[in-house]
Order: sequence, then C-alpha cells, then structure tokens
Amino acid sequence: MAPRVRFAPSPTGFFHVGSARTSLFNWLYARHTGGTFVLRIEDTDTERNRDEWQAGILSAMDWLGLSYDEGPYLQSSLIGDHTAAAEALYDAGHLYACDCTREAIDERKKDAAKPGYDGFCRDRGLPRSSQTALRFAVPRDGETVVHDVIRGDVTFANVNYEDFVVVRPNGVVLYPLANLVDDRSIRISDVIRGEDLLPTTPKQIMMWEALNNCAGVEAVPLPRYAHLPMLVNEQRKKLSKRKDPVAVESYRDQGYLPEAFVNYLALLGWSPRSGEELVSRDVLVEQFALEDVSHSPAFFDVKKLTHLNGEYLRAMPLETFIEAARPWVAPWSSSWRPTTPPPWSEREFDEDLFARVAPLVQERLTTLGEVPAMVGFFFTEVTLDEAAFEKTIGSDPLGQTMLAVAIERFGGLTWSATTLHEATAELGEALGLALRKAQAPIRCAVTGTLVGPPLFESLEILGRETVLTRLHDALARVSA
Repeated sequence: MAPRVRFAPSPTGFFHVGSARTSLFNWLYARHTGGTFVLRIEDTDTERNRDEWQAGILSAMDWLGLSYDEGPYLQSSLIGDHTAAAEALYDAGHLYACDCTREAIDERKKDAAKPGYDGFCRDRGLPRSSQTALRFAVPRDGETVVHDVIRGDVTFANVNYEDFVVVRPNGVVLYPLANLVDDRSIRISDVIRGEDLLPTTPKQIMMWEALNNCAGVEAVPLPRYAHLPMLVNEQRKKLSKRKDPVAVESYRDQGYLPEAFVNYLALLGWSPRSGEELVSRDVLVEQFALEDVSHSPAFFDVKKLTHLNGEYLRAMPLETFIEAARPWVAPWSSSWRPTTPPPWSEREFDEDLFARVAPLVQERLTTLGEVPAMVGFFFTEVTLDEAAFEKTIGSDPLGQTMLAVAIERFGGLTWSATTLHEATAELGEALGLALRKAQAPIRCAVTGTLVGPPLFESLEILGRETVLTRLHDALARVSA
C-alpha cells in the first residue's frame, strides 16, 4: 500500500519556516514513493486560531508549490471521532475521572522529588461529572519504544510519564488523543514531524495500542514515525518566533524565489547524493529518503539562503526574470503584491524601459525586493544619498571638477556605453584619478547613490539630456 502522510499545522500565526520544512519533507516523501500527501488544519484552539492565519498557510504552501492530494481536513470536523475514542477508552478502563485542582496537586507535591501528577484519583473510582477531567492510566511498569526512521529506536520509561489529562471537565478532548484519532481516521501510515514532538509520542503510542484493544474499535496499525531535526539559529538555539526571521510570508515579501526557498529548506537536515547545493525539484523528489535525514540540528542560515537565491536569480532566462520582478516594479498588474510598493506610480513606470534595464540589474541582485531601489532613478527624480554626495562631490573639489569636465565632454560625443566609458577614463586620467574614483561623482549625481547597475550602460539608456541635467543639478547643489 502506498504511504499516506500528512501535514497538520495550527493556524495560530505566520507560517513558520520549521513548519514549511516539515510540510516539504512530507511532500517529498509522498512524491518519491507515489504516496498521498494530506493537509489537515488543526483548528480546535478557538482562542488563538484566526481565519487569516489559515489563509496564510494555504497561500504560502501554494507559493512553495506544495500541492496536497487530500484536504484540507479541519480537525474541528472530526470532534465526533475524538469523543467516541475517549468514550471507548473510558469504557475499557484506560481513563479515569479526576477532580484534583492544580492547587491541590501542587500542595501534595510541594516536597516531592518528582514533579507532576501523583495518581491521587487513579483508584478512587470517582464518577464522571462536570467537575472531573479524564486522565489516561499510564502503565506503571515497563517502557514504550518509539521506532523512529531517523533516530532508530528511542526508549522511554513509562514511570517518567504522569497520568495525563485526555478530556477536560467541559468535555473537550485534548491534542494528544485528538491528533492520533485524526491520524487513524484518515489512515496515516507515516508521521513525519518535528523533533520537539518526540517526547509526546509515547503518550500517543500508549493510547493508540489501548484503542486497538477496545471493544467495538477497529484495530489500526501504528504509523511509522520520523522526527525531523530541530532548526537552530546562529547561537545554535531553537529558532525563536520573537527574535528570528521565521515567517515564510516575509521571505516571499522580500523577493525570495519559491524554487530557491524549497531548495534551501530541503538541505536543512538532508542532502542529495551529489552533494551539490543547487538542486532542482525533480532531483529532490527522485533522491529524497527519510533514512538519509540527519538527526543533528540544522542551522537556518539566512545568509546562505540569500546567496542561493541570488544564484537562482542569475540563472533565470531574462524574460522569466522580468515576469518574476513584476510584483515589485508593477504591482498594479500583478495578482499578488508585496507589502512595500515601488517609489513610482503606474503612470511613471515604463514596461519597455524596464525590459532594457533588467539585464543590468539581474546579475547584481540577491532578492527581487532589491529591484526598486536599484532601478528607481530610471523612473523617478533622483533622491541623493547625502553621505555619498558629501563624500564624492560636496566636499571633494576633484569630484566637482570631474562633473564639470564630464558635462563639457558628454555634450558632444556619440552617445553609447563604450564612448561614455572611454571618455570618463580619459577625463579621470587627466585629473590623476583611477576610473573607479572618476566615475563615483558621476554615478552619485545621476543615480543618487554609489551602488547600482553598470554605470555607463545606465547612462546610455537614460539618454544625454537626462544625464546632463542631473550633472548640472548636482553642481548647482554645491553652489547653493
């Protein structure tokens, strides 16, 4: 039987990069084995769940190309199954009623060496009521073994687990049971999830096996488990939602490519047989195996991701690059728009001009979000970087002289990148300046900054009139 795997996020915030990696590894395993990838939304946390978070998960998965075969199932629609499972466990004696308050437990355990619930109500035989929770009677002896594809057999002593609450006094079935019942209901064969959930797995195995022995309940084989390595930051600490850049939506907004993002996520705990870093989606699907996933923590390195994204951008065919940049340069014509609009209006933007400019910037980008700042001087008035202006023109007499002689020389030469380059080099040499120093005041006056696309090709595209006007304006600023 082909494997059935699931991704089961809770819509309580932005789509975390760790969740995206979990989703990807489930998707890759399903595609590699010819199995089924199921999406289940765990939406029963009504206090924290929001519709926009759920929409964000679906949108981000679509952006990454992680198409699911079934779903999205809503956990809230399976509440009847959760309740039926709890009833079966209670009838079979695996659950018992407990009326202990947290204060009472803490008082009894204040001098105890071992924390947690002490089993006070286990043998009291309390009747169920609106004041009692239902706890699972953990076997007092023995151990529970998690057969993990990535980590091997992981053994947990049952004595280290307290009798945990399964059903609250208000009748709500808690996550450990609800989660496994959902997996049973939709016949999940392989549970691929984060390492942080490994310690809760013995609870689910205990209840799964108990359910299999309940009267009237179908026996369902345990799934295979695979717990993915933790993602860590530069300090090798678990990624923090508050301190680390973990929202997938923000990377999309900054202009990372989904192909690069998927490629990078796949390398967090796994690597292709070739050892290469740039790996196509087809190769990922072909080579992925859970047995090859490492159990060591994986460093989520934004610098490495950014470098990889730049590699993907430079490898794009020009027409593909132009289309990919559209949301950042012409959002009014795009179905999706980044948070920050470009500094020009639809009226000011010129499609043909951008097509001419695109080859100049494609080689210098690491994200698509950098495009507007790099090409803005083609579409709007120049906004001078004050520090750059002061350094190259305002307090530099040679820079001012360079602008003056460039105005004179540029006015009469044949207008091309080659002749502009040659003229600037000659003028700089006459002033004792290397080309890098000679072109700096020209770049600052014309583009407003000292970084950007190739200068002379940009000057050719801008045209003589615009370039000379900006050179004049920069000199006039010095006089003022």
